[in-house]
Amino acid sequence: MWVRGLIVLATLLSISVHASIQEAERFFSQSGHTNNWAVLVCTSRFWFNYRHVANTLSMYRTVKRLGIPDSNIILMLADDVSCNPRNKYPATVYNNAARLLDLYGDNVEVDYRGYEVTVENFIRMLTGRVSLSTPRSKRLLSDDRSNILVYMTGHGGDEFLKFQDAEEISAHDLADAFKQMWEKKRYNEILFMIDTCQANTMYSQFDSPNILATGSSKLGENSYSHHIDYDIGVAVIDSFTYYNLEFLENIDMTSNKTLQDLFDTYDPEKISSHPGIRSDLFKRPVDKVKVTDFFGNVQNVELTPFIENTDEDEEERPETTSNPIAKSMTLPNDTLIQSRYDAYEVKRTHGESWLAATLLTPSSLFGALITALLGYLIGAAVCA
Repeated sequence: MWVRGLIVLATLLSISVHASIQEAERFFSQSGHTNNWAVLVCTSRFWFNYRHVANTLSMYRTVKRLGIPDSNIILMLADDVSCNPRNKYPATVYNNAARLLDLYGDNVEVDYRGYEVTVENFIRMLTGRVSLSTPRSKRLLSDDRSNILVYMTGHGGDEFLKFQDAEEISAHDLADAFKQMWEKKRYNEILFMIDTCQANTMYSQFDSPNILATGSSKLGENSYSHHIDYDIGVAVIDSFTYYNLEFLENIDMTSNKTLQDLFDTYDPEKISSHPGIRSDLFKRPVDKVKVTDFFGNVQNVELTPFIENTDEDEEERPETTSNPIAKSMTLPNDTLIQSRYDAYEVKRTHGESWLAATLLTPSSLFGALITALLGYLIGAAVCA
């Protein structure tokens, strides 16, 4: 009897642990974010840097196609090549020699343009340290449940990126800005992507949690343009951005493709440089991170534990202890907000203890069965 009981107990424990581990893997593979933002930055001026503007506008078009609205996109263009007198096709920007798609079009919202694109404005925008007069379109209104894509392109070198060919942002500056963002709860996760010479050095100083980074070239290596439009007279896109777009053009908002799938397409022979990936600060497995977690809009909807009564003219409802929803209707808004915040903090704080709690909770089916069996075995031992 003892042997049979122990076998049953071991079997139940094994099933419980296996099921709980599967649930835990699903739990930690999810981002937990509720909104997506994109910060897209071209730091170069002058006509011969046409491709950097095209790089940025190509990314802008992609994230909009995948569902991120203009209200959640910060677009910074240091030069307006579409209106340059040397542009043979005025008011247009193309990224392919056949000129099949005008990236500029009539629905582009540029938030920072020309001399507004500075290191100071970029860092202030990231950290939220903007003046009260700054319009909403120039503000990154993210929170601790925001996933943010930060894409940058221009001319750079070992741990620096030029702005306007007049000033530089260093890897330390960028790392410090991201650290401030984390401390101020301005992001959940960040995907940092940069296309410039020696790009991988720009994320070498990062030390804040939940940042995944990729760049076009390693230390001491140049990044190269992909092709020239001889009618326009300049290169119209860079190789690293071109091959990223080649992958992104084949997905939609419902795609299950992961960032690992994207990174697996990086071919140094095609790109003419060695792209890099840094994932040691990122808590989720890269092969579990959907591309749309950063390049697309959030599709999931979360149910909140309370329903707010927003109708001020409605008669006050009596408090009913047996009906928690009705009771919540009578609570003031500040109480509801605080209770939601407390619930979120509990979830956030105890998320990593979820597996242990699942195994030990008496309300679970396996917990009940194991408790009953242990009671039976103890009773049998006492009777014997």
